[in-house]
Amino acid sequence: MTASHTAGSDRRRGGEDRARLDQLLEDDPADLYEHAPCGYLSTLPDGTIVKVNETLCSWLGRPAERVLRTRLGQLLSVGGQVFHDTHLAPLLRMQGAVREVALDVVRDDGTVLPCLVNAVELRDPEGGPLLVRATLFEATARRQYEREILSAHRAAELSEARSRTLQEVVVQLAGAVSTADVASVVVQQARTALRSRGAALLLVTGGPVGPRGGAAGTASQPELVVACSDGLPAALLDQLVTAADGRIALELAEGLRVVVPDERLHERRPELATALGEAGLHALVVVPVSADTRRLGVLLLGLGNSAADDLIDLDEPRDGELSDGDRDLLWTLGRQAGQALERARLQEETTRQAERSAFLLHAARQMAAATGVRETIDRLAELAVPRLADVCLLDLVTVHGARRVVARHGDPARQHLVDTLLEWAPPARELPHPARRALAEGCTQWFPAPDDAWLASVVREPRELAAVQALELASIVSVPLIAEGRTLGAFTLSADRRRGPFTVADVELVEQLANQVSLVLTKAQRYELESSTSHTLQATLLPPHPPPVPGMTVAVRYLAATSGVEIGGDFYDVATLPGEHVAIAVGDVVGHDITAAATMGQLRSVYRALLVEGPAPSAVIDRLQASWPLLGLQRMATALFATLDLPTGLLHVASAGHPPPLLIVDGRAEYLPVVPSRMLGAPPAPAVEWSGLVPPGATLLLFTDGLVESRTSDIDTGLARLRAAAERGAGAGADELCDRLLAELAGTYRADDIALLALTRDA
Repeated sequence: MTASHTAGSDRRRGGEDRARLDQLLEDDPADLYEHAPCGYLSTLPDGTIVKVNETLCSWLGRPAERVLRTRLGQLLSVGGQVFHDTHLAPLLRMQGAVREVALDVVRDDGTVLPCLVNAVELRDPEGGPLLVRATLFEATARRQYEREILSAHRAAELSEARSRTLQEVVVQLAGAVSTADVASVVVQQARTALRSRGAALLLVTGGPVGPRGGAAGTASQPELVVACSDGLPAALLDQLVTAADGRIALELAEGLRVVVPDERLHERRPELATALGEAGLHALVVVPVSADTRRLGVLLLGLGNSAADDLIDLDEPRDGELSDGDRDLLWTLGRQAGQALERARLQEETTRQAERSAFLLHAARQMAAATGVRETIDRLAELAVPRLADVCLLDLVTVHGARRVVARHGDPARQHLVDTLLEWAPPARELPHPARRALAEGCTQWFPAPDDAWLASVVREPRELAAVQALELASIVSVPLIAEGRTLGAFTLSADRRRGPFTVADVELVEQLANQVSLVLTKAQRYELESSTSHTLQATLLPPHPPPVPGMTVAVRYLAATSGVEIGGDFYDVATLPGEHVAIAVGDVVGHDITAAATMGQLRSVYRALLVEGPAPSAVIDRLQASWPLLGLQRMATALFATLDLPTGLLHVASAGHPPPLLIVDGRAEYLPVVPSRMLGAPPAPAVEWSGLVPPGATLLLFTDGLVESRTSDIDTGLARLRAAAERGAGAGADELCDRLLAELAGTYRADDIALLALTRDA
């Protein structure tokens, strides 16, 4: 009874639901939407389409018969089906309605039509679903609009990111003080901005072609060198440098470009294409680095496929594409890098110039302190190696031909290699090629990169070639030493491979040093010539050792001043006369130079000539005063003349402005009371002669004022010191007495010459 009643209830409810659905379909507004600008459809709860308008059918490209009785999911894309089943249907069941849900409808030709769907679920009194009515609006225009807005947002974000990148680059470059700092900043910032697999900065370096002033055996070509690299394999960089060899100017002139390992690159540069592939790069961006019109190098950025966000753009470029924003950013980076490099190079050059100026100033001081040619060239070698070079050679031109005076290596352990070359150096052989050309052409010869072939062409024999090759030379510069229109020699410096080749700045520094050396050497050679001439002259002017005097012991000493020429105007003379007499003289010409020495020589010669007649000491002074204008002597002089009768000890003395003699008798010393007349060369006045006895065993001292005068005390103090010293050494012989007096009174540094005579009469 109960089961029969339940079954009847279900049949009645089902009939009611069917009736309600029929009524809903009867009242469905599909006819109203038939030609509306939107699609319309009604579906059963299981998704079966029971109503559709003509607009939706035209969108789908299908007649209504093919649309009706199909399920809604069959009209959607795969993604749309998943979204419908997992999101739209549950949401509609929960809320009863949805608005502007995006779904992609698939047309009959397979293309996708983006739509926005509004749907409502019709339910029975118990809440059960009966029918779903939906309207569809084509969303192509709206989606395009939204994409444009999104793209604009992305562009704004990218522009802001690029601005931040450039600001960061400018800030970091402002703090970069060296080329290495600039290269590091540019490489890191460019790699970060473009999110590249790797980056590198290659700069143009190189010296001039041929030597300065002549053609070299080797030419130095500009080349690309890696200043900084991060993330790019060394093999790839080597291939890039090799590919640009010989055509750097053309490579730099091509501007910003993208190199792709396509068929064309494989045909033209197979090694480079292979290296790109092995590095996992699908493109290589080449950015010129320049300052104004000067091309300084290139910035390289390697693009790969290892990550989904390799580029800053959300739409990743393919096959070497770069967005306009990225191109603008890279162009700006290249220009900023070029300007920063110029500033850094200027700073580095300023620093180097200051160091070179300090070096040249130090070199000038060192060589100015040298006292001769030998010391000058020794100091030059100490300055040159290892500060400027590894090998220093100096060949001087003399009256007998060229002569090598310096051959030094900066490394003592390798000095023997330089010594080996002395076998082929002048005067044994002619000058080596660099020095020979420098002297012949009168200008600097720079050989930036001498290779084995060039060395073999300029070296004279195999053994010498082997010795040169053992030095492993990387660069040679030879500068002629020229001063006052005269060629002095050649200064040759070499750098080995550990140091690297010379730069233009290095060569300029060597030239400036050579100019200094030339001037110093000229002065040193002139000084040595003048000194040699002076020594020869002085040797002829100095009096000979006094002759033996019967009954007397004679000791003489002559000390030159510690500055200036080695002889001045001081003189002494001892000469035996007929009749057992001896003539004694001591004098001092004003001044301490060659003129004073020459005047002294003339005065001594005239005095010897006057002794032929045997005049008295006062007569000698009178005759010299009278004849002084006729002799043409240029200086005045003081002098003391005496004659001694050897058997009796009778002494006659006359003074022309000269200090009196000192007589030592029985341990006591007294100055003889000789009245001085005017100096020789002053207006004449009669000379006063003093006479007295020299007892047996007594010692007579005659001296010049250099022994008793000093800058710190007057002559009276000096005379007192001499008398005290003489009394202390009274018991010594003549020679020992002279040595004691000089040791006690003369000192190490003397402002004037000293002449000293000691005559001891035998007891």
